[in-house]
Amino acid sequence: MLQLGDIITPVRLTLELATTTTLILLVVGTPLAWWLARSKSLWSEVVGTLVALPLVLPPTVLGFYLLIALGPEGLGGFLGVRTLAFSFEGLVIGSVVYSLPFVVQPVRNAFEAIGDRPLEVAATLRAAPLDRFATVALPLARSGFLTGAVLGFAHTVGEFGVVLMIGGNVPGETKVLSVAIYDYVESLQYAEAHILAGGMLVFSFLILLAMSLIGRRLGQLRS
Repeated sequence: MLQLGDIITPVRLTLELATTTTLILLVVGTPLAWWLARSKSLWSEVVGTLVALPLVLPPTVLGFYLLIALGPEGLGGFLGVRTLAFSFEGLVIGSVVYSLPFVVQPVRNAFEAIGDRPLEVAATLRAAPLDRFATVALPLARSGFLTGAVLGFAHTVGEFGVVLMIGGNVPGETKVLSVAIYDYVESLQYAEAHILAGGMLVFSFLILLAMSLIGRRLGQLRS
């Protein structure tokens, strides 16, 4: 029988992971998306391809290399800890890498859609580059930020392959909702799996519906 604590802990961990990951991605992804949108260098295409790699790379492949990178011979050893794998901090790092394109790409597209004209007008009014970015580019790209934040959050909530590879199944530490569902299915506890999976299904539907309604609303405001 599914107990309340069996639901609360994975939900709490999942929400903490998704929130932390989304905030980090917005901070890190915004300047990256701006550079990708404005740069004419060949390197921008190379970096853009690397950012988009998690879209096509199997999660187990990415998870395997992250597992090695977070181990004692990688980032874990560099930071003076035995390993970052199988920890919440490791999950955050893996989630940031895996969800990066879901935040960067919408923000990049929004920046590209602005064009040069608004920034040129701001420049004629003697606005400094940072001022043009903060007062012109960011407000005009708000739909991209909203889409990126929602997609990054939802994608992190639904992660499984990468999370399982680098986090394992540690109760109270790395056992997020997707792993908990897998655990119940593996032990043939289908009733418990149905409850958690049904909740995830409703959540996913509401996220997509909210994105559609917000997109329609923003379209009406622009027109």
